[in-house]
Amino acid sequence: MQNTFRDLQDSELNAKLAELKQELFNLRFSHATGQLANPMQLKRCKRDIARIKTVIRERELAKKA
Repeated sequence: MQNTFRDLQDSELNAKLAELKQELFNLRFSHATGQLANPMQLKRCKRDIARIKTVIRERELAKKA
């Protein structure tokens, strides 16, 4: 999945990041209320957010160089 993030445009990355942040909020809420069936979803979502942020940062640094 990491390679698919690198294939996205900047606007698509920002949209996906917003979507994942909303998903993380919903997962945390479900976890707090005891309704989350698979707690590993939290870890996956956090890692995907980190991957997208990494790609965005790499692109920022590449533009400066």
